[in-house]
Amino acid sequence: MAKRRIESMEENRAKLIAAARKAFAEKGYAAASMDELTADVGLTRGALYHNFGDKRGLLAAVVHQIDSDMAARAQALGTRAGDGWQALLAEGAAYIEMALDPEVQRIVLLDGPAVLGDPSQWPSQGACLQATRRAVEHLMAQGTVKPVDPEAAARLLCGAALNAALWIAASDNPQDVLPKAIEAFQCLASGFLVKAE
Repeated sequence: MAKRRIESMEENRAKLIAAARKAFAEKGYAAASMDELTADVGLTRGALYHNFGDKRGLLAAVVHQIDSDMAARAQALGTRAGDGWQALLAEGAAYIEMALDPEVQRIVLLDGPAVLGDPSQWPSQGACLQATRRAVEHLMAQGTVKPVDPEAAARLLCGAALNAALWIAASDNPQDVLPKAIEAFQCLASGFLVKAE
């Protein structure tokens, strides 16, 4: 009985996140109606409040899901790029490029910071920071990266990628900004190399 109740709660949570993701992407956070959203998935506002507290909590869950998906996609692209250094650059460039995705732009890069505050404080960004720190430590141990504080390096690399993505999302011409942002990110990152490329 308890197992079925937990499964039902997880199903409701997943339904609400999926519906919110669609509504926030199409209408934006401010215009998305919680009554419409819950009715679309056959649930009540009570289910929303029970699972997320409020609309802001639901946005936080959606942002976490999308941002985590972005990090996983970037990591997969980085893995295909080759050695550790090329992987690090590829991950950063992939994250920046995802700012062209309308869903990412609207939910994660525009509405997310406006409603949830500083993205560097989000749990999903914390996970990204730790993964980057481990990559920097590995590259340092290999002698590829200068011996600097790994957390400082990770924070600067993650911050550069995030701010480049935010710049693209807020730009009137995202396609024009993208190559400039990636080039500057790679130039900045190369400063960590023992032998600059």
